[in-house]
Amino acid sequence: MKKIALITILLGVSAGVLLGGILREARPSGAIAADASTSALEARQRARDTVGLIRGLQSTLSATPDDPRTLTLLGLAYHQRYRESADPTYLGRAAGLFRRTLELSPGDPEATSGLAGLALSQHRFRTALSLAREAQRLAPDSVRPYGALGDALIELGRYDEAFSTFDRMSELRPNLASYARVAYARELLGRPRTAIEAMSLALEVSAGRPEPAAWAFVELGKLHFGLGETAKARGYFRSALGALPGYVYALDWLARSEAAAGRFDRARSLSRRAVDAVPLPQFVATLADIERARGNLVGAREQYALMATIQELLRANGVNSDLELALFRVDHGIRLPEALALARTARAGRPSIYGDDVLAWALARNGRCGEALAYSKRSLRLGTKDASLYFHRGMIERCLGRDAVAREWFARALETNPDFSLIWAETARRYAS
Repeated sequence: MKKIALITILLGVSAGVLLGGILREARPSGAIAADASTSALEARQRARDTVGLIRGLQSTLSATPDDPRTLTLLGLAYHQRYRESADPTYLGRAAGLFRRTLELSPGDPEATSGLAGLALSQHRFRTALSLAREAQRLAPDSVRPYGALGDALIELGRYDEAFSTFDRMSELRPNLASYARVAYARELLGRPRTAIEAMSLALEVSAGRPEPAAWAFVELGKLHFGLGETAKARGYFRSALGALPGYVYALDWLARSEAAAGRFDRARSLSRRAVDAVPLPQFVATLADIERARGNLVGAREQYALMATIQELLRANGVNSDLELALFRVDHGIRLPEALALARTARAGRPSIYGDDVLAWALARNGRCGEALAYSKRSLRLGTKDASLYFHRGMIERCLGRDAVAREWFARALETNPDFSLIWAETARRYAS
């Protein structure tokens, strides 16, 4: 694995001169910045909130319904609103506007980049890769397609290509989007402390814009949480809510950190707010685990039942949540043979280290531990320091009868983050001794 040169480049640049970007959630464990906005959209957002921006653009479009620029800006604003609210219906609205732009102005690079960003949000990574390459062909001097291109390559497990793409992106425009990608690359390569450094710079260049700042605060919190620094993580999640009140990703992660500290009533209240706002799979999984930890098995089962409904809603809006749903079912022992089939399908479309890990875990929970071991080894090939990956490997080794080796993996998981899972951390502690 080659080292990514962009890390040195970016840390040598003054944060005060960098430009911002707009953000999205694009991976199971977190989010990376998508530089899919235009400077015109950013300028308008500095003057008003996204809802107000949308209303203004809708009014303009009523007067000039066939103006490609307004169509594209409104599509970008809808995508931005999806990032803020996690309401998947905005994705379909945005897609319709980008397609209309392309009908009126074939080969429009910004609309094509917009569609690439939507495909990433919908977890359609091969489509995103194709669209990003097309946008790059249409605008070879633009940095915008590089972010979507690299993100898609990451999720397809093509890490060398992804990191090279990020290198080039940082050379063209070192900004918030570049810093965020540096942070994620470092996290994947097992360098969480230096990932925090890069994400701190991303926060600095968010320029006080609510959603980018809230997103960066959450990402910093997640990095600290992954290191077992729960109190520090909690502070960042609270800062995210200060930057953007009601930000659902911050509510969810603050709930997780409160639960890790044993404050289950507070955790439940926060988690319920996130689920009531937008019932994304990860939010429902958090609430289910909190209910289970509180001893409310009826409440936990209600959340389990909700997952099927949520998947239908997401599918109706073009979002592929197979990997998240497979992990949830495997973790909770729900229809394990079906969960294994779903994990295989999900991993085929998303052959990243996390696709490998979910499939390994599904195989192990179905008693197919010899096959699981190969995928577990693949999931750790970058040196990523993730307690869940270590725990799954420990369970596989234990299943294979290698108890001493298993204990080492359980200990590694707990050393990395003793609060990595509400439902599995206690198992790791028991098997590590």
